[in-house]
Amino acid sequence: MNQIAANQSEKDESSKRLLITFSVMLATIMQALDTTIANVALPHMQGAMGATQDQISWVLTSYIVASAIVMPLTGFVAAKIGRKRLFIYSVIGFTIASALCGAAQSLDQIILFRLLQGIFGASLVPLSQAVLLDTYPKEQHGTAMAMWGMGVMVGPILGPSLGGWLTEYYNWRWVFYINIPFGALAWFGIAAYVKETSIEAKRKFDIFGFALIGIAIGSLQLFLDRGESQNWFSSMEIVIEAALAGLAFYMFLVHMFTAKKPFLDPIMFKDRNFVVGLIVGFMMGVVLLATMALLPPFMQGLMGYPVLDVGFLLTPRGFGTMAGMMIVGRLARKVDLRYLMVVGVLLMILSLWEMTLFTAEVSSWDIVRTGVIQGLGLGLVFVPLSTMAFSTLAPNFRTEGTALFSLIRNIGSSIGISVVTTYLAHRVQINHETFAQYITSFSLPLKMASEHGMYDISTQVGLMSIDAEVNRQAAILGYLQDYRLMMFVCFIMLPLLFLLKRAKD
Repeated sequence: MNQIAANQSEKDESSKRLLITFSVMLATIMQALDTTIANVALPHMQGAMGATQDQISWVLTSYIVASAIVMPLTGFVAAKIGRKRLFIYSVIGFTIASALCGAAQSLDQIILFRLLQGIFGASLVPLSQAVLLDTYPKEQHGTAMAMWGMGVMVGPILGPSLGGWLTEYYNWRWVFYINIPFGALAWFGIAAYVKETSIEAKRKFDIFGFALIGIAIGSLQLFLDRGESQNWFSSMEIVIEAALAGLAFYMFLVHMFTAKKPFLDPIMFKDRNFVVGLIVGFMMGVVLLATMALLPPFMQGLMGYPVLDVGFLLTPRGFGTMAGMMIVGRLARKVDLRYLMVVGVLLMILSLWEMTLFTAEVSSWDIVRTGVIQGLGLGLVFVPLSTMAFSTLAPNFRTEGTALFSLIRNIGSSIGISVVTTYLAHRVQINHETFAQYITSFSLPLKMASEHGMYDISTQVGLMSIDAEVNRQAAILGYLQDYRLMMFVCFIMLPLLFLLKRAKD
Protein backbone atom coordinates (compact mmCIF):
# COMPACT_ATOMS: atom_id res chain seq x y z
CA MET A 1 0.00 0.00 0.00
CA ASN A 2 2.82 2.36 0.90
CA GLN A 3 4.55 1.51 -2.40
CA ILE A 4 1.40 2.43 -4.36
CA ALA A 5 1.13 5.74 -2.49
CA ALA A 6 4.80 6.47 -3.14
CA ASN A 7 4.40 5.70 -6.86
CA GLN A 8 1.34 7.96 -7.07
CA SER A 9 3.20 10.73 -5.26
CA GLU A 10 6.10 10.39 -7.71
CA LYS A 11 3.71 10.61 -10.68
CA ASP A 12 2.05 13.73 -9.23
CA GLU A 13 5.45 15.32 -8.64
CA SER A 14 6.54 14.46 -12.19
CA SER A 15 3.34 15.96 -13.66
CA LYS A 16 3.82 19.11 -11.60
CA ARG A 17 7.39 19.46 -12.85
CA LEU A 18 6.20 19.21 -16.46
CA LEU A 19 3.58 21.92 -15.89
CA ILE A 20 6.16 24.18 -14.22
CA THR A 21 8.57 23.54 -17.10
CA PHE A 22 5.90 24.36 -19.69
CA SER A 23 4.96 27.59 -17.90
CA VAL A 24 8.48 28.95 -17.41
CA MET A 25 9.43 27.88 -20.95
CA LEU A 26 6.62 30.03 -22.33
CA ALA A 27 8.03 33.03 -20.44
CA THR A 28 11.56 32.22 -21.66
CA ILE A 29 10.51 31.85 -25.32
CA MET A 30 8.44 35.05 -25.14
CA GLN A 31 11.41 37.09 -23.92
CA ALA A 32 14.00 35.34 -26.14
CA LEU A 33 11.91 35.91 -29.27
CA ASP A 34 11.71 39.63 -28.55
CA THR A 35 15.48 40.02 -28.71
CA THR A 36 15.37 39.56 -32.50
CA ILE A 37 11.75 39.44 -33.71
CA ALA A 38 11.34 43.24 -33.88
CA ASN A 39 14.46 43.74 -36.03
CA VAL A 40 12.71 42.59 -39.21
CA ALA A 41 9.76 44.92 -38.63
CA LEU A 42 11.89 48.07 -38.13
CA PRO A 43 11.56 49.37 -41.73
CA HIS A 44 7.77 49.01 -41.53
CA MET A 45 7.69 50.81 -38.16
CA GLN A 46 9.90 53.53 -39.61
CA GLY A 47 7.42 54.14 -42.42
CA ALA A 48 4.39 54.05 -40.12
CA MET A 49 5.95 56.45 -37.60
CA GLY A 50 7.64 58.74 -40.15
CA ALA A 51 10.97 58.29 -38.36
CA THR A 52 14.57 58.50 -39.54
CA GLN A 53 16.94 55.52 -39.44
CA ASP A 54 18.68 56.89 -36.33
CA GLN A 55 15.38 57.55 -34.55
CA ILE A 56 13.87 54.12 -35.23
CA SER A 57 17.03 52.40 -33.93
CA TRP A 58 16.00 53.55 -30.43
CA VAL A 59 13.19 50.96 -30.60
CA LEU A 60 15.92 48.34 -30.24
CA THR A 61 18.34 50.38 -28.12
CA SER A 62 15.77 51.26 -25.43
CA TYR A 63 14.85 47.60 -24.94
CA ILE A 64 18.46 46.36 -24.84
CA VAL A 65 19.70 49.06 -22.43
CA ALA A 66 16.73 48.79 -20.03
CA SER A 67 16.99 44.98 -19.92
CA ALA A 68 20.76 45.07 -19.30
CA ILE A 69 20.52 47.61 -16.46
CA VAL A 70 17.63 45.89 -14.64
CA MET A 71 18.84 42.28 -15.03
CA PRO A 72 21.40 42.44 -12.16
CA LEU A 73 18.55 43.49 -9.84
CA THR A 74 16.85 40.10 -10.22
CA GLY A 75 18.56 38.43 -7.26
CA PHE A 76 17.92 41.29 -4.83
CA VAL A 77 14.26 41.85 -5.78
CA ALA A 78 13.55 38.09 -5.70
CA ALA A 79 15.03 37.93 -2.19
CA LYS A 80 12.95 40.92 -1.00
CA ILE A 81 9.51 40.02 -2.44
CA GLY A 82 9.86 36.33 -3.33
CA ARG A 83 10.89 34.72 -6.60
CA LYS A 84 7.40 33.57 -7.60
CA ARG A 85 5.91 37.00 -7.00
CA LEU A 86 8.65 38.69 -9.04
CA PHE A 87 8.16 36.15 -11.83
CA ILE A 88 4.40 36.84 -11.98
CA TYR A 89 4.87 40.62 -11.93
CA SER A 90 7.49 40.36 -14.68
CA VAL A 91 5.28 38.21 -16.94
CA ILE A 92 2.23 40.47 -16.47
CA GLY A 93 4.29 43.64 -16.98
CA PHE A 94 6.01 42.27 -20.09
CA THR A 95 2.71 41.14 -21.63
CA ILE A 96 1.00 44.49 -21.00
CA ALA A 97 4.03 46.38 -22.35
CA SER A 98 3.94 44.17 -25.47
CA ALA A 99 0.28 45.02 -26.05
CA LEU A 100 1.06 48.73 -25.61
CA CYS A 101 3.94 48.45 -28.13
CA GLY A 102 1.53 46.96 -30.66
CA ALA A 103 -0.99 49.75 -30.06
CA ALA A 104 1.57 52.62 -30.08
CA GLN A 105 0.64 55.57 -32.29
CA SER A 106 3.89 57.54 -32.19
CA LEU A 107 7.63 56.98 -32.03
CA ASP A 108 7.84 58.37 -28.48
CA GLN A 109 5.17 55.93 -27.33
CA ILE A 110 6.77 52.84 -28.82
CA ILE A 111 10.20 53.75 -27.41
CA LEU A 112 8.65 54.25 -23.94
CA PHE A 113 6.75 50.95 -24.12
CA ARG A 114 9.85 49.10 -25.39
CA LEU A 115 11.70 50.54 -22.39
CA LEU A 116 9.01 49.03 -20.13
CA GLN A 117 9.27 45.75 -22.04
CA GLY A 118 12.99 45.67 -21.32
CA ILE A 119 12.48 46.46 -17.61
CA PHE A 120 9.89 43.72 -17.05
CA GLY A 121 11.52 41.20 -19.40
CA ALA A 122 14.98 41.45 -17.83
CA SER A 123 14.20 38.93 -15.08
CA LEU A 124 12.30 36.34 -17.14
CA VAL A 125 15.23 34.25 -18.44
CA PRO A 126 17.30 34.13 -15.20
CA LEU A 127 14.18 33.42 -13.11
CA SER A 128 13.11 30.59 -15.40
CA GLN A 129 16.58 29.02 -15.16
CA ALA A 130 16.65 29.33 -11.36
CA VAL A 131 13.13 27.85 -11.03
CA LEU A 132 14.01 24.81 -13.16
CA LEU A 133 17.26 24.20 -11.26
CA ASP A 134 15.30 24.20 -7.99
CA THR A 135 12.39 22.15 -9.37
CA TYR A 136 14.44 19.22 -10.67
CA PRO A 137 16.79 17.06 -8.54
CA LYS A 138 20.51 17.51 -9.21
CA GLU A 139 20.83 14.34 -11.30
CA GLN A 140 18.18 15.73 -13.71
CA HIS A 141 19.69 19.21 -14.07
CA GLY A 142 21.10 18.30 -17.52
CA THR A 143 17.62 17.42 -18.79
CA ALA A 144 16.11 20.54 -17.21
CA MET A 145 18.73 22.81 -18.79
CA ALA A 146 18.17 21.13 -22.17
CA MET A 147 14.51 22.13 -22.06
CA TRP A 148 15.32 25.64 -20.81
CA GLY A 149 18.07 26.07 -23.39
CA MET A 150 15.67 25.38 -26.27
CA GLY A 151 13.78 28.56 -25.41
CA VAL A 152 16.88 30.69 -24.85
CA MET A 153 18.77 29.56 -27.96
CA VAL A 154 16.01 28.77 -30.46
CA GLY A 155 14.01 31.93 -29.72
CA PRO A 156 16.55 34.41 -31.16
CA ILE A 157 17.18 32.11 -34.16
CA LEU A 158 13.48 31.76 -35.07
CA GLY A 159 12.70 35.41 -34.25
CA PRO A 160 13.63 36.93 -37.63
CA SER A 161 11.67 34.25 -39.55
CA LEU A 162 8.55 34.66 -37.43
CA GLY A 163 8.88 38.45 -37.44
CA GLY A 164 9.26 38.52 -41.22
CA TRP A 165 6.24 36.26 -41.74
CA LEU A 166 4.00 38.25 -39.37
CA THR A 167 5.07 41.57 -40.92
CA GLU A 168 4.62 40.32 -44.49
CA TYR A 169 1.20 38.70 -44.10
CA TYR A 170 -0.35 40.63 -41.22
CA ASN A 171 1.13 43.81 -39.76
CA TRP A 172 4.23 44.87 -37.80
CA ARG A 173 2.02 45.30 -34.73
CA TRP A 174 1.54 41.52 -34.54
CA VAL A 175 5.25 41.19 -33.75
CA PHE A 176 4.23 42.47 -30.29
CA TYR A 177 0.63 41.18 -30.06
CA ILE A 178 1.86 37.58 -30.40
CA ASN A 179 3.23 37.82 -26.83
CA ILE A 180 -0.24 38.20 -25.31
CA PRO A 181 -1.35 34.51 -25.44
CA PHE A 182 2.15 33.36 -24.40
CA GLY A 183 2.07 35.75 -21.44
CA ALA A 184 -1.42 34.75 -20.32
CA LEU A 185 -0.59 31.02 -20.30
CA ALA A 186 2.76 31.60 -18.57
CA TRP A 187 1.12 33.73 -15.86
CA PHE A 188 -1.54 31.07 -15.16
CA GLY A 189 0.99 28.22 -14.93
CA ILE A 190 3.47 30.11 -12.74
CA ALA A 191 0.73 31.31 -10.39
CA ALA A 192 -0.69 27.79 -10.06
CA TYR A 193 2.38 25.57 -9.80
CA VAL A 194 5.63 27.41 -8.97
CA LYS A 195 6.61 27.44 -5.28
CA GLU A 196 7.41 30.68 -3.51
CA THR A 197 10.86 31.15 -2.01
CA SER A 198 11.67 32.53 1.42
CA ILE A 199 11.82 36.31 1.78
CA GLU A 200 14.87 38.10 3.17
CA ALA A 201 13.15 41.18 4.59
CA LYS A 202 16.33 42.46 6.30
CA ARG A 203 18.50 42.33 3.20
CA LYS A 204 19.91 45.81 2.52
CA PHE A 205 20.12 47.36 -0.91
CA ASP A 206 23.55 48.56 -2.05
CA ILE A 207 22.31 51.57 -4.01
CA PHE A 208 25.83 52.86 -4.74
CA GLY A 209 26.94 49.50 -6.14
CA PHE A 210 23.80 49.18 -8.27
CA ALA A 211 24.20 52.76 -9.57
CA LEU A 212 27.79 52.00 -10.62
CA ILE A 213 26.97 48.73 -12.41
CA GLY A 214 23.86 50.33 -13.95
CA ILE A 215 25.92 53.21 -15.38
CA ALA A 216 28.62 50.79 -16.59
CA ILE A 217 26.20 48.43 -18.34
CA GLY A 218 23.96 51.19 -19.73
CA SER A 219 26.93 53.15 -21.11
CA LEU A 220 28.48 49.99 -22.57
CA GLN A 221 25.26 49.00 -24.33
CA LEU A 222 24.79 52.51 -25.75
CA PHE A 223 28.43 52.50 -26.88
CA LEU A 224 28.00 49.14 -28.64
CA ASP A 225 24.56 49.82 -30.10
CA ARG A 226 25.24 53.33 -31.43
CA GLY A 227 28.97 53.13 -32.16
CA GLU A 228 28.67 52.04 -35.79
CA SER A 229 26.07 54.68 -36.71
CA GLN A 230 28.07 57.44 -34.97
CA ASN A 231 31.42 56.42 -36.54
CA TRP A 232 32.82 55.22 -33.21
CA PHE A 233 35.48 57.38 -31.54
CA SER A 234 35.11 60.25 -33.98
CA SER A 235 31.88 61.03 -32.07
CA MET A 236 32.04 62.75 -28.67
CA GLU A 237 28.94 60.81 -27.59
CA ILE A 238 30.73 57.48 -28.09
CA VAL A 239 33.89 58.72 -26.33
CA ILE A 240 31.84 59.80 -23.29
CA GLU A 241 29.94 56.47 -23.20
CA ALA A 242 33.17 54.46 -23.40
CA ALA A 243 34.82 56.53 -20.65
CA LEU A 244 31.73 56.25 -18.41
CA ALA A 245 31.53 52.48 -18.91
CA GLY A 246 35.23 51.94 -18.09
CA LEU A 247 35.31 54.24 -15.07
CA ALA A 248 32.02 52.99 -13.58
CA PHE A 249 33.04 49.34 -14.00
CA TYR A 250 36.41 49.94 -12.32
CA MET A 251 34.72 51.73 -9.40
CA PHE A 252 32.17 48.91 -9.12
CA LEU A 253 34.92 46.28 -8.86
CA VAL A 254 36.72 48.27 -6.14
CA HIS A 255 33.44 48.79 -4.28
CA MET A 256 32.44 45.11 -4.56
CA PHE A 257 35.65 43.88 -2.95
CA THR A 258 35.77 46.55 -0.21
CA ALA A 259 32.13 47.14 0.87
CA LYS A 260 30.62 45.14 3.75
CA LYS A 261 27.40 44.27 1.89
CA PRO A 262 28.09 44.81 -1.84
CA PHE A 263 25.47 44.57 -4.58
CA LEU A 264 27.08 41.36 -5.87
CA ASP A 265 28.64 39.04 -3.30
CA PRO A 266 32.27 38.39 -4.37
CA ILE A 267 32.10 34.92 -2.76
CA MET A 268 30.28 33.80 -5.92
CA PHE A 269 33.42 34.40 -7.94
CA LYS A 270 35.44 31.95 -5.84
CA ASP A 271 33.52 29.16 -7.58
CA ARG A 272 35.69 28.09 -10.51
CA ASN A 273 32.90 26.47 -12.52
CA PHE A 274 30.77 29.61 -12.26
CA VAL A 275 33.58 31.94 -13.39
CA VAL A 276 34.62 29.68 -16.29
CA GLY A 277 30.93 29.35 -17.19
CA LEU A 278 30.63 33.15 -17.39
CA ILE A 279 33.70 33.42 -19.65
CA VAL A 280 32.60 30.65 -22.04
CA GLY A 281 29.01 31.96 -21.92
CA PHE A 282 30.31 35.35 -23.03
CA MET A 283 32.06 33.72 -26.02
CA MET A 284 28.92 31.72 -26.83
CA GLY A 285 26.97 34.97 -26.92
CA VAL A 286 29.47 36.36 -29.44
CA VAL A 287 29.12 33.40 -31.83
CA LEU A 288 25.35 32.91 -31.40
CA LEU A 289 24.09 36.30 -32.56
CA ALA A 290 27.09 37.54 -34.56
CA THR A 291 26.49 34.85 -37.18
CA MET A 292 22.81 35.78 -37.26
CA ALA A 293 23.79 39.42 -37.79
CA LEU A 294 26.07 38.59 -40.74
CA LEU A 295 24.14 35.99 -42.74
CA PRO A 296 20.96 37.98 -43.60
CA PRO A 297 22.79 40.96 -45.20
CA PHE A 298 25.19 38.53 -46.95
CA MET A 299 22.26 36.60 -48.44
CA GLN A 300 20.13 39.64 -49.27
CA GLY A 301 22.79 42.10 -50.42
CA LEU A 302 25.20 39.77 -52.25
CA MET A 303 23.04 36.80 -53.23
CA GLY A 304 19.74 38.57 -53.90
CA TYR A 305 17.51 36.48 -51.61
CA PRO A 306 14.18 38.06 -50.54
CA VAL A 307 13.71 38.53 -46.78
CA LEU A 308 11.25 35.63 -46.33
CA ASP A 309 13.58 33.17 -48.07
CA VAL A 310 16.42 34.33 -45.81
CA GLY A 311 14.28 33.56 -42.77
CA PHE A 312 13.34 30.10 -44.03
CA LEU A 313 16.96 29.21 -44.86
CA LEU A 314 18.15 30.26 -41.39
CA THR A 315 15.37 28.42 -39.52
CA PRO A 316 16.99 24.93 -39.79
CA ARG A 317 19.83 26.28 -37.63
CA GLY A 318 17.30 26.39 -34.80
CA PHE A 319 16.30 22.77 -35.43
CA GLY A 320 19.98 21.81 -35.25
CA THR A 321 20.18 23.54 -31.85
CA MET A 322 17.09 21.67 -30.64
CA ALA A 323 18.56 18.35 -31.80
CA GLY A 324 21.81 19.10 -29.92
CA MET A 325 19.90 19.89 -26.75
CA MET A 326 17.82 16.71 -26.99
CA ILE A 327 21.01 14.68 -27.41
CA VAL A 328 22.43 16.31 -24.27
CA GLY A 329 19.20 15.61 -22.40
CA ARG A 330 19.59 11.90 -23.23
CA LEU A 331 23.32 11.63 -22.52
CA ALA A 332 23.67 14.04 -19.58
CA ARG A 333 23.84 11.28 -16.94
CA LYS A 334 25.96 8.87 -19.01
CA VAL A 335 28.75 11.01 -20.50
CA ASP A 336 31.15 13.60 -19.07
CA LEU A 337 29.53 16.88 -20.09
CA ARG A 338 32.91 18.39 -20.93
CA TYR A 339 33.35 15.88 -23.77
CA LEU A 340 29.96 16.83 -25.20
CA MET A 341 31.01 20.48 -25.11
CA VAL A 342 34.29 19.70 -26.90
CA VAL A 343 32.35 17.92 -29.67
CA GLY A 344 29.99 20.91 -29.85
CA VAL A 345 32.83 23.45 -30.20
CA LEU A 346 34.52 21.29 -32.87
CA LEU A 347 31.24 21.22 -34.84
CA MET A 348 31.01 25.02 -34.58
CA ILE A 349 34.61 25.32 -35.82
CA LEU A 350 33.85 22.97 -38.74
CA SER A 351 30.77 24.99 -39.69
CA LEU A 352 32.57 28.35 -39.53
CA TRP A 353 35.52 26.96 -41.50
CA GLU A 354 33.12 25.86 -44.25
CA MET A 355 31.55 29.32 -44.18
CA THR A 356 34.97 30.88 -44.86
CA LEU A 357 34.77 29.09 -48.25
CA PHE A 358 31.42 30.64 -49.23
CA THR A 359 31.05 32.51 -52.52
CA ALA A 360 28.22 34.63 -53.89
CA GLU A 361 27.08 31.48 -55.76
CA VAL A 362 26.95 29.27 -52.66
CA SER A 363 23.94 26.94 -52.78
CA SER A 364 20.93 27.09 -50.45
CA TRP A 365 21.79 23.55 -49.33
CA ASP A 366 25.26 24.65 -48.16
CA ILE A 367 23.73 27.50 -46.13
CA VAL A 368 21.22 25.14 -44.52
CA ARG A 369 23.80 22.39 -43.93
CA THR A 370 26.39 24.64 -42.26
CA GLY A 371 23.60 26.26 -40.22
CA VAL A 372 22.37 22.90 -38.91
CA ILE A 373 25.94 21.81 -38.02
CA GLN A 374 26.55 25.08 -36.20
CA GLY A 375 23.19 24.86 -34.42
CA LEU A 376 23.96 21.29 -33.35
CA GLY A 377 27.28 22.46 -31.93
CA LEU A 378 25.65 25.36 -30.06
CA GLY A 379 23.13 22.96 -28.51
CA LEU A 380 25.86 20.55 -27.40
CA VAL A 381 27.77 23.38 -25.68
CA PHE A 382 25.08 25.61 -24.20
CA VAL A 383 23.15 23.05 -22.13
CA PRO A 384 26.17 21.38 -20.45
CA LEU A 385 27.64 24.83 -19.81
CA SER A 386 24.40 26.03 -18.16
CA THR A 387 24.42 22.88 -16.01
CA MET A 388 28.10 22.83 -15.00
CA ALA A 389 28.29 26.58 -14.30
CA PHE A 390 25.83 26.12 -11.42
CA SER A 391 26.71 22.57 -10.40
CA THR A 392 29.04 23.71 -7.60
CA LEU A 393 27.51 27.12 -6.83
CA ALA A 394 25.71 27.43 -3.48
CA PRO A 395 21.88 27.35 -3.95
CA ASN A 396 21.46 30.72 -2.17
CA PHE A 397 23.40 32.37 -5.03
CA ARG A 398 21.32 30.68 -7.73
CA THR A 399 18.95 33.52 -8.67
CA GLU A 400 21.72 36.11 -8.56
CA GLY A 401 24.03 33.79 -10.51
CA THR A 402 21.52 33.02 -13.27
CA ALA A 403 20.89 36.77 -13.72
CA LEU A 404 24.63 37.39 -14.09
CA PHE A 405 24.99 34.41 -16.46
CA SER A 406 22.25 35.78 -18.76
CA LEU A 407 23.64 39.32 -18.53
CA ILE A 408 27.17 38.29 -19.51
CA ARG A 409 25.84 36.23 -22.43
CA ASN A 410 23.78 39.21 -23.65
CA ILE A 411 26.77 41.56 -23.36
CA GLY A 412 28.80 39.01 -25.34
CA SER A 413 26.14 39.10 -28.07
CA SER A 414 26.18 42.92 -28.16
CA ILE A 415 29.98 43.06 -28.31
CA GLY A 416 30.06 40.29 -30.92
CA ILE A 417 27.62 42.08 -33.24
CA SER A 418 29.51 45.38 -32.88
CA VAL A 419 32.89 43.75 -33.49
CA VAL A 420 31.85 41.78 -36.58
CA THR A 421 30.02 44.71 -38.20
CA THR A 422 32.93 47.08 -37.55
CA TYR A 423 35.50 44.51 -38.67
CA LEU A 424 33.44 43.89 -41.82
CA ALA A 425 33.44 47.59 -42.77
CA HIS A 426 37.20 47.79 -42.05
CA ARG A 427 38.05 44.69 -44.08
CA VAL A 428 35.88 45.76 -47.05
CA GLN A 429 37.90 48.99 -47.31
CA ILE A 430 41.23 47.14 -47.11
CA ASN A 431 40.08 44.47 -49.59
CA HIS A 432 38.87 47.11 -52.03
CA GLU A 433 42.20 48.89 -51.86
CA THR A 434 44.10 45.61 -52.38
CA PHE A 435 41.94 44.50 -55.32
CA ALA A 436 42.14 47.94 -56.93
CA GLN A 437 45.92 47.56 -57.25
CA TYR A 438 45.34 44.83 -59.85
CA ILE A 439 42.89 46.91 -61.93
CA THR A 440 45.35 48.53 -64.35
CA SER A 441 45.63 48.94 -68.09
CA PHE A 442 48.24 46.14 -68.01
CA SER A 443 45.89 43.61 -66.35
CA LEU A 444 45.52 40.60 -68.67
CA PRO A 445 42.19 39.37 -67.14
CA LEU A 446 40.75 42.89 -67.50
CA LYS A 447 41.84 43.02 -71.17
CA MET A 448 40.24 39.64 -71.80
CA ALA A 449 37.00 40.73 -70.11
CA SER A 450 36.98 43.90 -72.20
CA GLU A 451 37.56 41.94 -75.43
CA HIS A 452 34.62 39.65 -74.60
CA GLY A 453 32.36 42.66 -74.09
CA MET A 454 31.98 42.26 -70.31
CA TYR A 455 33.38 45.73 -69.55
CA ASP A 456 34.13 48.77 -71.69
CA ILE A 457 37.07 50.41 -69.93
CA SER A 458 36.96 53.37 -72.30
CA THR A 459 33.64 54.67 -70.86
CA GLN A 460 32.57 56.02 -67.48
CA VAL A 461 29.80 53.42 -67.25
CA GLY A 462 32.31 50.63 -67.84
CA LEU A 463 34.63 51.93 -65.11
CA MET A 464 31.71 52.23 -62.69
CA SER A 465 30.74 48.63 -63.45
CA ILE A 466 34.29 47.49 -62.68
CA ASP A 467 34.28 49.45 -59.40
CA ALA A 468 30.92 47.90 -58.44
CA GLU A 469 32.30 44.41 -59.03
CA VAL A 470 35.44 45.20 -57.00
CA ASN A 471 33.18 46.44 -54.17
CA ARG A 472 31.14 43.25 -54.36
CA GLN A 473 34.16 40.98 -54.22
CA ALA A 474 35.68 43.04 -51.39
CA ALA A 475 32.44 42.64 -49.40
CA ILE A 476 32.30 38.87 -50.00
CA LEU A 477 35.87 38.47 -48.74
CA GLY A 478 35.07 40.73 -45.77
CA TYR A 479 32.24 38.41 -44.69
CA LEU A 480 34.50 35.36 -45.01
CA GLN A 481 37.13 37.07 -42.86
CA ASP A 482 34.47 37.71 -40.22
CA TYR A 483 33.52 34.02 -40.20
CA ARG A 484 37.23 33.20 -39.75
CA LEU A 485 37.39 35.60 -36.78
CA MET A 486 34.50 33.78 -35.07
CA MET A 487 36.19 30.46 -35.80
CA PHE A 488 39.22 31.69 -33.82
CA VAL A 489 36.90 32.62 -30.91
CA CYS A 490 35.71 29.00 -30.87
CA PHE A 491 39.33 27.76 -30.81
CA ILE A 492 39.93 29.89 -27.70
CA MET A 493 36.94 28.21 -26.02
CA LEU A 494 38.38 24.69 -26.28
CA PRO A 495 41.06 24.80 -23.53
CA LEU A 496 38.71 26.70 -21.20
CA LEU A 497 36.28 23.76 -21.16
CA PHE A 498 38.81 21.58 -19.35
CA LEU A 499 39.00 24.11 -16.49
CA LEU A 500 35.45 23.07 -15.53
CA LYS A 501 35.28 20.61 -12.64
CA ARG A 502 32.94 17.66 -12.96
CA ALA A 503 30.34 17.96 -10.19
CA LYS A 504 29.80 15.11 -7.79
CA ASP A 505 26.31 13.62 -7.96
